[in-house]
Amino acid sequence: MDGGGGMQTSDPDIRLMLAFRDGDESAFSDLYRRWAGPLLRYLERIVRERATAEELLQETFIRVHGARNRYSPDARFSTWLFRIGRNLALNELDRAHRRMPHYSTDAADSRDSSRPSLSLVSGGAPVDAIVEARRESDRMEARLAELPERQRTALWLAAVEGHPYAEIAEILQTSSKSVKALVHRARATLVERMGDSGRTSRPGDRAGRAAAAGASRSRVEVAAHPNGPEGSRGKEEG
Repeated sequence: MDGGGGMQTSDPDIRLMLAFRDGDESAFSDLYRRWAGPLLRYLERIVRERATAEELLQETFIRVHGARNRYSPDARFSTWLFRIGRNLALNELDRAHRRMPHYSTDAADSRDSSRPSLSLVSGGAPVDAIVEARRESDRMEARLAELPERQRTALWLAAVEGHPYAEIAEILQTSSKSVKALVHRARATLVERMGDSGRTSRPGDRAGRAAAAGASRSRVEVAAHPNGPEGSRGKEEG
């Protein structure tokens, strides 16, 4: 009998994975369509290179395909999927560092205007405000790239992808309390490095999104996931 109890009936992704395990190939296609986009964005935040992220995306789903007979719904499917992807991405970074000691993580090296950012420009803003907001967005991206990997990952998953702290904790293989600390440190560091242009959002602001710009000012907000405040890469919480 499968583990996971009520999680099987409440998580459609688990139901799809179990159907795939039982021989329904279309269920795997459904899982890919549901999660390829979010996983690709997540991987790109780690490796900072679109082509590499796309290769890692394919490798992650190859691993999922190969693990079909061993799959047990002990956690949310997305948690399991992102953990596989993260481990592959960190292994790739290790290989890249060995090949190129000065491997760059500068956001400007692989800036892709099509991917989600921690800064979003209001659609009705004047041209000057949009230009200034994009400049602030570039600064935010650069500062984000300088954060330790675990802080960057925790902040991205909470503020942009909207994952709850408990799920991020499973992905990072740590505790929810540690995730909260990682997000707090990441936000504090970003605000400090952004100088006068940065501020944290109020608790009542729309959570899980960061915004820049208005006609009269350009500020960057990084909001924690509403569940706060409340690999296997070692114990350091960066």
